[in-house]
Amino acid sequence: MLMSMRYLPRIIDRELSSRLRSSPIVVIEGAKACGKTETALQMAKSSVRLDTDEEARRAAALDPKLVLSGEVPRLIDEWQVEPSIWNHARRVVDTRRSPGQFILTGSSAPADDPVRHSGAGRFSFIRMRPMSLYESGRSTGGVSLMALFEGEGVRSAEAPLTVAELAELVARGGWPAQLDAAVGDAAQAASDYLAQTAHVDVSRVGGVRRDPVRVRRLFASLARNVATEVALSTLADDSSGPGEKMSRQTAAEYLEVLNQLMVIEDQPAWSAHLRSKATLRRAPKRHFVDPSLAAAALSALPARLESDLGYLGLLFESLVVRDLRILAQPIDGEVFHYRDDRGREVDAVVQLADGRWAAFEVKLGGTAAINAAASSLLRFASDVDIIRSGAPAVLAVITMSGYGYVRDDGVAVIPIRSLAP
Repeated sequence: MLMSMRYLPRIIDRELSSRLRSSPIVVIEGAKACGKTETALQMAKSSVRLDTDEEARRAAALDPKLVLSGEVPRLIDEWQVEPSIWNHARRVVDTRRSPGQFILTGSSAPADDPVRHSGAGRFSFIRMRPMSLYESGRSTGGVSLMALFEGEGVRSAEAPLTVAELAELVARGGWPAQLDAAVGDAAQAASDYLAQTAHVDVSRVGGVRRDPVRVRRLFASLARNVATEVALSTLADDSSGPGEKMSRQTAAEYLEVLNQLMVIEDQPAWSAHLRSKATLRRAPKRHFVDPSLAAAALSALPARLESDLGYLGLLFESLVVRDLRILAQPIDGEVFHYRDDRGREVDAVVQLADGRWAAFEVKLGGTAAINAAASSLLRFASDVDIIRSGAPAVLAVITMSGYGYVRDDGVAVIPIRSLAP
């Protein structure tokens, strides 16, 4: 995926600027093509790109200090190509004793190395994902997630979105290079992304060859089960071929590699304190880092997504989780899900570092669906021990389109195209 020539501001811009004022080295981690390099270049005074500059790679292998020389902040793009840079950068900043020295970007987490320093006190980490609807200019920005946690009510103008438009947003994804591309071209780029991952990247990470056919089967299984708590055994069975059986251990190893590449990102279960004796489920929900990859894994173009509203609903939920993760990061928020043994579930729970939390149900739309989701949220909230967990900052149903408002029962209704940081 080639980057677009224009740069649109990203939510992590402010976070990166702040970290550079307080930390000697800032590490931006994220999937390939999510925009790490372009974002880092907005603040870097010099740069070197180890994934494309063969001469720089040779210099780094010979003496990593050679590529660390330059005006600061200096960007070392895809630093994990030469992992020894980590320790050398640490030694340099120990000598300089100033913040804002290096920006390291990486699209895969290197294998654990016992000789690599932890980086404590020198390194600051930022996670970057593909663009949210707000960042790509497709949100009105009428409802601030931060303001919700500060008690501000929900009130926003209509943010219309048709099923056909949603299907195109899913297929296009949040990749910066594809914002202006024809939707068919964007979908093909997502398919090529998966092919590159299966045939090259999964074997590059860790230096162990992995069967690309199995990886593609695993992609398809993850896509069919996106936004669900699909079991590891199911993923292993789906990834097995004629006359062969993938073990749970092998499936787990493949998933670990995809996590290292940041192509997938599980949504962990929320550990709530309950008044009832319900047993919490601990299984995570499965997501690709961007819903376009799920659609691409099944060759599902917009027309096919429009004809299967059940599956489009799951992809819509995955899109909402992607956006909530991006919007919650600046306020130290994480995105969980909730489910107990009584069948009660919540699509997304955003919890901040200070313990405040908000619960969201995700629905394509329709009065009946919104009513049912609101009732479910109220029942869930009544079961939470607010003495130990605190009262929710907001209970809300995130919909495909419409107005943003608060219902008579106190549950907010928020169209996805109104969400903002």
